[in-house]
Amino acid sequence: MIEKNASAVSVVVPTFREAGNLEALVSRLDLALSEAVPAWEILVVDDDSGDGIEEVAAKLAESLPVRLEIRSAPRRDLSLSVLRGLELAKYDRIVVMDADLSHPPEMIPEMLSRLGDQKSMVLGSRYLPGSSLDEKWGADRFLQSRLATILTKPLVKCADPMSGFFAVDRRWLPELSALRPIGFKIGLEIMVRCDLPVSEIPIHFQDRSVGRSKMNARQQINYLRHLWRLYLFRFGRPGRIVSFVMVGTGGLIVDLAIFWGFRWLGLDHRVARLISFWSAASWNWWFNRNLTFEARPKRRPGRQWAKFVGGSLLGFAVNYGSYIALTEMIEFFYRNQTLALFCGVALGTASNYLMASLFVFPKLERRRRNS
Repeated sequence: MIEKNASAVSVVVPTFREAGNLEALVSRLDLALSEAVPAWEILVVDDDSGDGIEEVAAKLAESLPVRLEIRSAPRRDLSLSVLRGLELAKYDRIVVMDADLSHPPEMIPEMLSRLGDQKSMVLGSRYLPGSSLDEKWGADRFLQSRLATILTKPLVKCADPMSGFFAVDRRWLPELSALRPIGFKIGLEIMVRCDLPVSEIPIHFQDRSVGRSKMNARQQINYLRHLWRLYLFRFGRPGRIVSFVMVGTGGLIVDLAIFWGFRWLGLDHRVARLISFWSAASWNWWFNRNLTFEARPKRRPGRQWAKFVGGSLLGFAVNYGSYIALTEMIEFFYRNQTLALFCGVALGTASNYLMASLFVFPKLERRRRNS
C-alpha cells in the first residue's frame, strides 16, 4: 500500500547481475538514512538476473526495510525497471540510484533536504564545482560522457543531465505511461517530459569494484534513439520535419548508391532506376516509421508501406511537375534550372511530409462508423 508521507523516502535501485554489490549498498544506505528520515525503504527492481539476488535480498530483509521486485519481461531495460519502482514505491519522495556503488548514499539526506515538498528534481552531479570522478575513469569514458551531455544541451539546462542519481516527488509526475524511455537515462526522460525545475549537488562518482559495466554499443545506440525521441517531443512538428528531411537525405544516398551500383554491373539504367526507387522508398518508410513517427500508432507494415510508396509517387509527381511548370512558364527559372530543381524537391518533400503525417502515420486510429 502506498503511503503519502512527505518526510519518508523510497530508494529505488534497478539491478541486473548486481547481487555482489547489494549487501554493501544496503549497509551504507542504512547508515545514511536511519537518523536522517523517520521512515524509508529500499526497493530493488531486478531484471530477472538469475544471479542469486533473491537470497541476498531475503537475508537483508530480515533486519532492514528491503523489498525485491523481479521484473520478468521480454526486454531487459534499466529505465523500465525504474518506472516499475516508481509505481510500486511505498512513499512519494523517491531517490533513484545505481546498485554498483558509484553513487554515494551519504548524499541522499542533502538531496532530500534540497527537494523538500517542491515541484522539482535534484540531481547528484559529476560535473559541478566540488564534484569528482574516480581516477580509474579513463579519458575515453570521460569524453563519451561529455559528448553525450553536449547532445542534450538543446533539451535541458543542467551540468549533468546524464546522471542516474536523482530525487523526485512522485506527486509531481504525470501518469507513468506518458514516460517512454529506452536504456539507462530515465533521469533525462523525466527532466524533458515532466518539465521539472532541476537543482544539482556535487558528488564523488566512484567506479564499480564488483561486476561489469552494462554500457556497450547497444546501449549507446539506445541512447541515440532515446535522444531522438526527446528531440521530437521537445520540438514537435519542426523536429519531425527535420527528422523527415534527414531520413529523406539518407534515402537519396541509398537511391544513388543502388542506382550507380547496378549501372556499374551493367544493368540497364531504366531497370536500375526502378530498383533504386523502391529500395529508397522502403528505406524512408522504415526509418520514418521507427524514428520520425515512432510515437504514432503502429499499423500493419505491408499496408502502411504501400501507402507510403503511393505518397512518395505523388511527391515525385509534384516534384517533377513543379519543375516543368516553373521552367516552361517562368523565364527566370528557365535560365536557372538548378534553382527550379531545388524548388521542385522542396515542394515534393512538403507533399511527402503531409501525406506521411496525415495519411500514412496519422495520430489516431480512424473511428469506425457505427453500422
